[in-house]
Amino acid sequence: MSATVRVRVQEGDFDVASLQRSLLQGDAAEGAIATFTGYVRNSNNDRPVLALELEHYPGMTERSITSIARDACARWPLLAVGVVHRVGKLKPANQIVWVGVSAKHREAAFAACEFIMDYLKTRAPFWKKETGPDGSHWVDARQSDNERAGRW
Repeated sequence: MSATVRVRVQEGDFDVASLQRSLLQGDAAEGAIATFTGYVRNSNNDRPVLALELEHYPGMTERSITSIARDACARWPLLAVGVVHRVGKLKPANQIVWVGVSAKHREAAFAACEFIMDYLKTRAPFWKKETGPDGSHWVDARQSDNERAGRW
């Protein structure tokens, strides 16, 4: 049985409860659902953030995220995977990303959710521009994100 994989890249906000329900397959096989919701922070590297703008290549980004989700499905016995990532201009406290995974057991659900998020930070083609009181700048990749993804 292959896992259901749903990926969306969108400007609009999302409903976490509805997304979690979408992970249920309808046959009560799920013993665990693990989710992660990321939010825009009001600071980065000790600098205030007033807005975060995300750009992407439509089509390419969805294919990349789907590939990451399928990699997780190959590593763990998953029932469903969902990923929603927002693009456009966001403000602090806005939801930016949601990852959800269902599996028969919690170990697979927790590990796969973390794996997907780690790889979203390093392999998904998003470009981020932060705006603060001193103007705007593009956000560089973080070594710590690469190190986290490297453990998989």
